[in-house]
Amino acid sequence: MLLIRSTASRAASGALMAASLALPCTLALAQSNESSNLRRSEARLVLDYQTVRVQGDSAIDLAGLHLYTPVAEGISVGAGLLAPLVSGQYGGFMAASVGVRGRFRLGGPVVAVAALSAGGGAGGRSPEHAKKLSGSGSFVRGQLGLGYETRGFTVGAGVSALKFRRSLIDSRQLNVFLDLPFTYLTGPYAARGQALPAADDQRAAREMGESMLSFSLDNYQQRDPRPSHAGTVRTGEFQFSHFLTRDVFWFANFASAYAGLPTYNQLLGGLGARWHVAPTWKLYAQLGVGSGGYAPEQIDTGPGLLVYPKLSAEYALSPTLGVAVSAGYLTAGKGSSRNATYGLTLTRHLRSRGDGGDGGAAPARYEGLRITLLHQSDTQLRYRDVERPALHMLGLQIDMPVSDRWYLPLQASAAYTSYLGYPGYAEIFGGVGVQTQLAPGERWQPFAQLMVGANVHGKGGKASAGLRYLLDDRLAVSLSGGRIEARSAGGGRYTANNVVLGLDYRFAVPTR
Repeated sequence: MLLIRSTASRAASGALMAASLALPCTLALAQSNESSNLRRSEARLVLDYQTVRVQGDSAIDLAGLHLYTPVAEGISVGAGLLAPLVSGQYGGFMAASVGVRGRFRLGGPVVAVAALSAGGGAGGRSPEHAKKLSGSGSFVRGQLGLGYETRGFTVGAGVSALKFRRSLIDSRQLNVFLDLPFTYLTGPYAARGQALPAADDQRAAREMGESMLSFSLDNYQQRDPRPSHAGTVRTGEFQFSHFLTRDVFWFANFASAYAGLPTYNQLLGGLGARWHVAPTWKLYAQLGVGSGGYAPEQIDTGPGLLVYPKLSAEYALSPTLGVAVSAGYLTAGKGSSRNATYGLTLTRHLRSRGDGGDGGAAPARYEGLRITLLHQSDTQLRYRDVERPALHMLGLQIDMPVSDRWYLPLQASAAYTSYLGYPGYAEIFGGVGVQTQLAPGERWQPFAQLMVGANVHGKGGKASAGLRYLLDDRLAVSLSGGRIEARSAGGGRYTANNVVLGLDYRFAVPTR
């Protein structure tokens, strides 16, 4: 059962690596020199698509989502995800990468692009097939292309090459892409809790709008399941939503199971709408499309395409915090998986203007956030009382401050080395953290965390303590040590000591 689970954990790796390089490592490099506390940053979102040949097997189509931040004229660094949609039977396959991209204008609206990236991924119809399809799990990818820029965005085509080490994937193919630029505003982390000056408040109200950060506990009840797993899949979900108009929003949603099929996972994006039915009640409807799954022998999502309509009713606990109940229907577009869903959601509303759009009676205040890129090594690792090789992972942690001392961490990590001979180990944890209160000019900050969650075996817990050093008002580094324990449904026990190196990106967003 563990080996089957290991094929289902690529999406955690993808979500982590995509956010990790784009946010902590590069955002500070794109800041403009403004006298205001609000800083404008820019980035590019690149969507691409290709059909990759698989030696002796069906081709796999891979849709890509990549985020790049400029570090020099024409040069950007970033990270991305690749996942299948409609070709082959590879539901649950997911690959993530970090890399560099060049974008150069040749003349008029014509641009040339070149990209090189490396990363890891895994997936297949079964655990044994995953070893053949994904090999060691590591890969390299290159791309050359030409694009045509119009109205700010760029469409283009070229050639991409993808090679997984010791696997069936070693292919060159046509690649098409869409390049979308965007900008955003952030403030200094040290200003959290402070009111914005009038000029900054007006600017934030005019340019930023409203976003939502949501955490859900969702339950997928399978309808007429055909593969071997027939039980309910219970997931933890994280969703970011941003409003395009007062009540229409786009969203990105990542889900990973903590029970039923631990580390079943999916990544969806889509559109939604909101209706104000009473001062404290709102209704939401959203439609998500994306990719995800598990070993198809366990749950059949076919080539990976998922469609997920969902309705929810939210009650406002405060102007910025709401709780909601939801119901939906998750279906695999080309597989047999059909799931009625129900869940509970806690949402933090980040508004930079009042509901009336005039900036509100009181100025917005800075809400602090901390995003950390982690490198984690699990040492002295034992499973079923047998010593195993050390496991090395990349991870991402999001900290939401409650006060100067207390915060709520949400952490996910995925291995770039094999575990029990298979690619795809992953874990997700959330809990509570405490840190010392920094005085002006102080740079050293001790902290400790206690979290619960799950890894590929099942439910577990994680405790750690460490020391953070502030490099400047936005970046910090940290070193911590801790212990993780988890148990499988069959009683297998996973234990390890871990050492974690972290790079923090600290910022604040205007909200009211």
